[in-house]
Amino acid sequence: MTAPFLAPEGARLTFEGVTTTFLPTMTGVVTSPEPFQMISLDIYLLKSQSLAWAYEAQRQFSALLGQGVVRTDSPVGTPYDLFNCAIENVEALDFSGRTPNYVVRVRGYYEVNASMFQ
Repeated sequence: MTAPFLAPEGARLTFEGVTTTFLPTMTGVVTSPEPFQMISLDIYLLKSQSLAWAYEAQRQFSALLGQGVVRTDSPVGTPYDLFNCAIENVEALDFSGRTPNYVVRVRGYYEVNASMFQ
């Protein structure tokens, strides 16, 4: 999706958990890099556009989405490749006419510490 489909809040990508686990030892710690991080992606769609209702139809049919890419709002930001994505839920829908938002939460994972696999 592109900016014309989004509310002013756009989208928010949240990384969950840690990229490295610190394991205590008798004299310090041992670092254990994680191969992935769980992510949550909140997408602020507009109720007035058909894309919001396409997500609702997808949620009703199958919440599984598969692989996805998130592009940042910065011209120098690199894209985030996401894996095993699914629609987790939709925020409460306000039909009072006060908000245009249809907020979809997508969960999946993001690969980190690629040097472990080289």
